[in-house]
Amino acid sequence: MALNLDVFMWNRQLECMRRDELEALQLARLRGVLERLQARVPFYRDKLRAAGVTADSVKTAADLARLPFTGKGDLRDNYPYGLFAVELSELKRLHASSGTRGKPTLVGYTAADLEAWAEVCARSLAAAGVRPGDILHNSYGYGLFTGGLGIHYGAEKLGAVVVPASGGKTSQQATLLQDLGARVLCATPSYALNLAFTLDEMGIRAEQLKLEVGIFGAEPWTEELRAQIEQQLRITALDIYGLSEVMGPGVSMECREAREGLHIWEDHFLAEIVDPRSGEPLPPGEEGELVFTNLCKEGLPLLRYRTGDVSALIAEPCRCGRTMMRMRRVRGRLDDMLIIRGVNVYPSEIERELLRIDGLSPHYQLVVDRQRALDTLDVQIEVTEELIARWGRIENGGLELTRLTDRVVFLLRQTMGLTARVTLLAPRSLTRSDGKAVRVIDRRSASAGQSGGGQ
Repeated sequence: MALNLDVFMWNRQLECMRRDELEALQLARLRGVLERLQARVPFYRDKLRAAGVTADSVKTAADLARLPFTGKGDLRDNYPYGLFAVELSELKRLHASSGTRGKPTLVGYTAADLEAWAEVCARSLAAAGVRPGDILHNSYGYGLFTGGLGIHYGAEKLGAVVVPASGGKTSQQATLLQDLGARVLCATPSYALNLAFTLDEMGIRAEQLKLEVGIFGAEPWTEELRAQIEQQLRITALDIYGLSEVMGPGVSMECREAREGLHIWEDHFLAEIVDPRSGEPLPPGEEGELVFTNLCKEGLPLLRYRTGDVSALIAEPCRCGRTMMRMRRVRGRLDDMLIIRGVNVYPSEIERELLRIDGLSPHYQLVVDRQRALDTLDVQIEVTEELIARWGRIENGGLELTRLTDRVVFLLRQTMGLTARVTLLAPRSLTRSDGKAVRVIDRRSASAGQSGGGQ
């Protein structure tokens, strides 16, 4: 495919490298990472010795499959500094996950790591259509979470003007969007919806804002939710991907020209898709678990890190002209998959079906419980303001309410084989999040404990 000179790129020389040149660069950098890990990280030294792998023995891309995997459990088992490849005195910053499922995963950055992070975020923002001088409203959280600061420094490197709003104080953020004239909004998709609702409550119409582009990530979201956000905010909504363990936001990004998969910055991150059960590599186009190897990170380089995210790789060139591999938008997380009476389903798949029905809003929760040894699912979803305007109150919906509920139940059973109870709620019934939305409440462990005590 011919080079598209009309598309603005932050680093055209790297983003449009010939594949043979890129693969040679990846191989050289991978060998450098292996040398560093063998010399400085006992965990990897032992793993590589057991696998019979040295830096010199890795000669082609196929040799990647000989390298050991790394999982989140390995980071927690070696918490806090056991996997770091530098002395603490060489670090400039530490970030960590929330630790909601155990110990947090701690990540560290050297000065070079921070510069590389800003570089890939600048590329990502440019791919979304951000330009030097744009005002960028950053609603990702600042702090241990990597989202806020990652986007912040990438935007400054690009030359954008950053409004570091972080999360919360949504009414104030709505006012800032109106007063400061931001062209770009960065947030989780669920918080973007929260902002849209608050703007409407305050009587600020989307047409009064200067917003044109939204860059949303940190949680899986569907095309149907994208359409909702674009309609409510009158913007182009784009997906950004990243994770703290590998770098933070900026690992990959949708381009505004195509919106057909996210460009992976392959000079920094070597991507694979593997079978979640066997760990065997899968070819482009096949869906499986997304795996990344760091190629440039100094502080905490990881080999074949299993993200738990479900995606697929796209090898075909993109019409924007970038030559780096793309990944499909994440369909869900392996550890978020629900198994309800033998049916495997991701929350995002339920979201897709819900948002196809007029009268339902994008605000929902899935409550999983267990009754008499059987799993149950209660889909709780708010109806739209337009529906309430017609009904007056939700309990006044009468026959229409019953028909809408029955329609959702039928659709979930017909399209997904999923038996669920459906609870329709008035607008603003569910708690809004300043960051990632809580989509699933799983009460099964509590129910099991209660049942055991009763017997």
